[in-house]
Amino acid sequence: MIRIVEAQHRISTNRLAATNADQALLEALAEEVKPRLPDAAQHLPWLLASPFRYGLGRPSRFRGANVLPGILYASEAIETAVTETAYWRLVGFARSPGFQRPRTPTPMSAFSVLVATPRCLDLTTAPWSNPPGRWTHPDDYAPTQKLATQARAAAIATIRAPSARLAGGINLAVLDPAALVPPPRPHSSWAFLATDEGLLATREMSDQAMRFTAEGFGIM
Repeated sequence: MIRIVEAQHRISTNRLAATNADQALLEALAEEVKPRLPDAAQHLPWLLASPFRYGLGRPSRFRGANVLPGILYASEAIETAVTETAYWRLVGFARSPGFQRPRTPTPMSAFSVLVATPRCLDLTTAPWSNPPGRWTHPDDYAPTQKLATQARAAAIATIRAPSARLAGGINLAVLDPAALVPPPRPHSSWAFLATDEGLLATREMSDQAMRFTAEGFGIM
């Protein structure tokens, strides 16, 4: 599976510390106030563990607002991962009146990770896939959140589902950190540039590029 994160995660706190000791102290202090990781995520590198630590105020497709533990979302193909990331960036722009979009590209890093579990609910196969569009409403997450709650109760580790943002794309919602097989591996580097029309995502050292608009996603 492939997941995309902002590349600045690697230096977000370094600029606040003058020495390695200061950096270590800063990280330790930050760790004390973060929500506790689930036991099953304690052994994971932070890149994989962090999504399970947080229940963002904003709900997601398989998680209600402020529900813990969190969920790690990933995609089976890089095009799907880029599309999902672009959607949420454009949603953020649309929800911030007066926000001045950055005029320089935002570096993004894609990494892959192996997921292994016999306890997977596959919504792309019958009977779950019927009727078409059952799980891909653009913004009504009530059915999928209810399903995820039931899946957790049944000890389901992962949910494989069609993407609501890219036709034919497949995403994976990892409910149980034990399903992840570290380490995460580098996949590709991307630059996300906000444009007057929307957003341009380009892959480093490649001619691969994807363009997105708010209108194309149905974002108002």
